[in-house]
Amino acid sequence: MGLTQTIAEPAGLSVQVKRRALILFGSPGSGKGTQSKYLVERLGIPQISTGDMLREHIQCGDEIGLKVRDLMRAGSLVSDELVNRLVEERLREPDTDRGFILDGYPLTLQQADTMSALLARLGIGQLVIHLVVDYTVIIARISGRRQCPACGTLYNATSKPPQVAGVCDLDRTALVIREDDRESVVRERLEAYDQKTRPLLDHFRQTGERVVEIDASSLKPDGVFEKILEQVQTK
Repeated sequence: MGLTQTIAEPAGLSVQVKRRALILFGSPGSGKGTQSKYLVERLGIPQISTGDMLREHIQCGDEIGLKVRDLMRAGSLVSDELVNRLVEERLREPDTDRGFILDGYPLTLQQADTMSALLARLGIGQLVIHLVVDYTVIIARISGRRQCPACGTLYNATSKPPQVAGVCDLDRTALVIREDDRESVVRERLEAYDQKTRPLLDHFRQTGERVVEIDASSLKPDGVFEKILEQVQTK
């Protein structure tokens, strides 16, 4: 269980990776998706997404997929028991032997308790990383997004503006604001995230797990990633 893997770095450095669960928390617009992608590519470990697993079962049309589909149609939530079972089954796959990233799990205190007990039983450590971004920065980031309704290309007023304001570079179609990117919607999503995530972070701290907060407000994605790698290498 105490397996360690060395990942070669282009600059002649190396990353020592202990077998553990990397649990990423980050509000909408914090860059959590980008950092997960970086970690997968650099460390060679899988990203385990409960949302992806549920969608795969729905597409397969198996017993679990049919049950989840019916729940979603009824506007009900998938039970913690089912989500926990899916995660436990996924951790039996051999690609998790060097560690893994948990994405979108745990979402509830019950899931967190079950997960901690499971990882302890398997001898897998936990590292909780919380990407902290000032909400005014997030609102500016997300509300500045624009999309071409014809080709789907995404732009941002500050980080990736089109050559001509309000017009797609590729097909000259007028850009639009996606409903989820409107400021009022963004504020609602941030408030919901706060209410849902704060109890989980408090739970991990109280149970003695290592919780690391990384300020992702001003650093570029590469800089944030280097901060995460420093924590991954820490015993």
